[in-house]
Amino acid sequence: MSSTNTDVRDVPADSRGRRSLGMSITPLGLTRASAVCAIAAGVLFMGVQIGHPMLNTTSIQSTNVYIRDQIKILLSILALFGLAGMYLSQVRRNGLLGLIGWVVLTLGFLGIMSVAIMAAYVMPEAVKGNPVFVHNVIALTTARGTVHGDPGAIQTFLKVQGFAYLLGCLIFGIALFRANILARWACVLLAVSGVASAVLALMPDAFYRVLAFPNAIAMIGLGWSLWRVTRASTIIEDPAVTIPASRQSSEDASIATPAATMQSN
Repeated sequence: MSSTNTDVRDVPADSRGRRSLGMSITPLGLTRASAVCAIAAGVLFMGVQIGHPMLNTTSIQSTNVYIRDQIKILLSILALFGLAGMYLSQVRRNGLLGLIGWVVLTLGFLGIMSVAIMAAYVMPEAVKGNPVFVHNVIALTTARGTVHGDPGAIQTFLKVQGFAYLLGCLIFGIALFRANILARWACVLLAVSGVASAVLALMPDAFYRVLAFPNAIAMIGLGWSLWRVTRASTIIEDPAVTIPASRQSSEDASIATPAATMQSN
């Protein structure tokens, strides 16, 4: 008597690969990945500030600043994934306020990434032909120095980016606090991190590079909290079907009857 069960070896290798790949991508797995992204973004956000040289028309051309700009681009991308996970994992609890905060803060980090890309790839070349423009951009970005003349549309862009970052941190932090899913201390820190960064930007140079720390610590705390929530989640992605005892007994009996008949034959 041949077995009716299909051996795994009989299934084509490409089909097994597609099946395992499809099963590995789950909402729970994506949420955990976003938690890791948030933690990594926070760590990089703090680390990139350590030993950061003061920006000017000379340092903007250095390899040191170029590498740091690459890290800023990376941390911005990681932060975008992390924020998306925080919002999408609890859409209903975050509500409309959470949606607004997430969109605005996302725009803020997109602005940070745009500035980092400009600093890495545009400013080192522009400073050779127009050092005044580069000086103005640095002065506007860091709130250090005097702006000479009219810098153009870049001034409006930097103001919008700063406002989106500040307001996004505040609204999204409040929404996460109200949802009461992630660590509340991290939600509060995120809400005040935008304002804290604005205040620290007005402080002396010794405090300037600390302005990223409140948001960075909040991202690490929220990412870790999101990871713990996913671990403690009771979501069963592939629940097993439970057969009642009475039905199971009848099915076992129906299976055993044909087997006995075959043995008698």
